[in-house]
Amino acid sequence: MTSERITFTRHSGEELAARLDLPDGPVLATALFAHCFTCSKDIAAARRIAGRLAAMGIAVLRFDFTGLGHSEGEFSNTSFSSNVADLVAACEYLTSRDMAPALLIGHSLGGAAVLRTAKRIAGVKAVVTLAAPFDPAHITRNFAAHLPEIEERGQAEICLGGRPFVITREFIRDISAGNLEATIRGLDAALLVMHAPRDDVVSIDNATRIFVAAKHPKSFVTLDDADHLISRAGDAEYAADVIAAWVGRYIDLTLPAPPPGAPEGIVRVSEADPEGFLQDVQSGPDHHLLADEPAAFGGTDRGLSPYGLLAAGLGACTSMTIRMYARRKGWALHHVSVDVSHAKVHAQDADDSGRIDRFDRVIRLEGDLDDDQRARLLAIADRCPVHRTLEHGATIDTRLEPDA
Repeated sequence: MTSERITFTRHSGEELAARLDLPDGPVLATALFAHCFTCSKDIAAARRIAGRLAAMGIAVLRFDFTGLGHSEGEFSNTSFSSNVADLVAACEYLTSRDMAPALLIGHSLGGAAVLRTAKRIAGVKAVVTLAAPFDPAHITRNFAAHLPEIEERGQAEICLGGRPFVITREFIRDISAGNLEATIRGLDAALLVMHAPRDDVVSIDNATRIFVAAKHPKSFVTLDDADHLISRAGDAEYAADVIAAWVGRYIDLTLPAPPPGAPEGIVRVSEADPEGFLQDVQSGPDHHLLADEPAAFGGTDRGLSPYGLLAAGLGACTSMTIRMYARRKGWALHHVSVDVSHAKVHAQDADDSGRIDRFDRVIRLEGDLDDDQRARLLAIADRCPVHRTLEHGATIDTRLEPDA
């Protein structure tokens, strides 16, 4: 994934800071991400979700609303309406780059903002809300004790997340007028509602009201014990995986034709955690898995090791080859399983290191098979294409892609 630092101008002239996270390969679709109240584009959940979607071919623009993060403007002059205006400006920027967003994702108040914005943007086919309030005024619960002061004096400085923010009377009145029920009922896009039952900032009943108000197609997925900010890496990755799988029903994520010589496409591996060893492994728009190293080797053990993936390839190919042969013969093979382990062993004919790779493979065949059939299926296992590749070796041509 590559990430561009960009700015774009909102209608009132302020420059808004943004990041455009791009896939390493073709851009199959574009998403716009709206962050939570008083947060920024760089909150952990936004980074992780954008990174996971980019690994799946979806470009993601995430930006700081006016007066937050690295964007210009005064937060005290903003409102729910100004957040919507910022989203429209972001969509116009993407459209100017021929990357009009088909997917809107909003976290917390950002979720309410994308619901309000969706009808104003042509081409939006899907909307995702994460821990979003049904009523934007719900956020005033975070500073309810200050509401009388704000009404009387016109503004008050409050502390949210350890930082001071000035909240004005105009902000309160604007957000109180932001009823979303009619907007949700008129949403002309597929909707995915994601919420944690134990969210103590925006309660789960908000998700229920959003879901009930929306027309089909709509889906609801629980975030289980995630916190409101979706701060744990596993929760953010789960959300991203669900979004990527769900959105494929509503947005065409078909890859362009692969280059000659690679009829099944290209497997792309890219870092998911530059501080560790976690890798995203993507094969086309529909197949994604993780590779990692065990904790003992500095990894986080959240995916198969490289040799584990190699062993999996041998095991899968072996089982498929046996199944194809038994099916063609009409034999009563009910089930196949293959155990594969890998080790470095000493061998007389090895290279100077005196070590070679050894794969131990144990095959289990279940069914009404006689001894001759079992022996034949065992022999067929050695004709598995991956087995032959490992046995005879392969040529690997490597080149360094020039800098763009």
